[in-house]
Amino acid sequence: MDAPAVDLPAFATRHPNLASEKLGAKVVSCTDEFFAGASRMLQDSEPVFIVGKFDDHGKWMDGWETQRRRNGGNDTAIVKLGLPGTIRGLDINTSHFTGNFPPAASVQVAYCDGEPGDATEWVEIVPAKSLQGHSHHFVEIADDRVWTHLRLNIFPDGGVARLRVYGQPACDWDKKDPDTLYEVSALASGGRIVAYNDSHFGSPMPLLAPGRGVNMGDGWETRRRREPGNDWVIIELGHPVTVEKIEIDTAHFKGNYPDRVSVQGALVKESTDQSLVTQAMFWPTVLGEQKTEMDKQHFYEGAALQSAGPVSHVRVNMFPDGGISRVRIWGRLAR
Repeated sequence: MDAPAVDLPAFATRHPNLASEKLGAKVVSCTDEFFAGASRMLQDSEPVFIVGKFDDHGKWMDGWETQRRRNGGNDTAIVKLGLPGTIRGLDINTSHFTGNFPPAASVQVAYCDGEPGDATEWVEIVPAKSLQGHSHHFVEIADDRVWTHLRLNIFPDGGVARLRVYGQPACDWDKKDPDTLYEVSALASGGRIVAYNDSHFGSPMPLLAPGRGVNMGDGWETRRRREPGNDWVIIELGHPVTVEKIEIDTAHFKGNYPDRVSVQGALVKESTDQSLVTQAMFWPTVLGEQKTEMDKQHFYEGAALQSAGPVSHVRVNMFPDGGISRVRIWGRLAR
């Protein structure tokens, strides 16, 4: 069975998945997972269907699947997001669930420091919504509040292959020491991919993820450039800083790493993502062109960096093309 065709909405390309297993998201509890564990919903891989694969409970399914309800009510799963944040959109994906998908689902969210309990106040952000089998269900969310947990309700039972929660991670900078060096590009710090010119072989979203890439697929890779120019990605930092250290990691990129890289930066006060694409072409240089090597962490600091004052956004350039696993920008908070 082929995966359903999908045309991603803007929120799914501009924001990370806060329910990503790689970011530490986990299922706190669920009412039932007889046929398939709820934790499978949070896997970063795309769901698959394996013909003829069965386990002790029946047909093996790549997702969360509950048993058939015979006593009324409905099933729920509570997910702790990998990072607290503002939710911009959801995808309730029923890929490969055809005769066993839930007819409807709703979503509630909460903010709590520990685990949700009886006193937790849940807020509904998606009222009961009809679902179809073997389909993506994208829902855009207009709410600026920060949440830590999500509760998926399915009516009355059935299976969900993947749950994606796209949003912007939140970081309380008012409580941070301005004299400390921070990795402001990190997702946990509120770093965000704003725009990029190409992602043929790999999305730039992993660039800001924690840890090193696990393989070549865990990074940003562009197609082979057959015309003049170079590839680039624009990153919004979690807080404006004076840049003091940069890392470009080409982990696992061996025959396809960039020949050279450079970084530009600027303090942007008012702009749209689209207008930044043009503005970034003229930003001051923070790191001049540097030769890179395969499968290596490249660190630049001190005399290698040029002063550009406080910087809120950076543009990372690859010459002419290739793949980068991680980008990290460190600095001290601009006062």
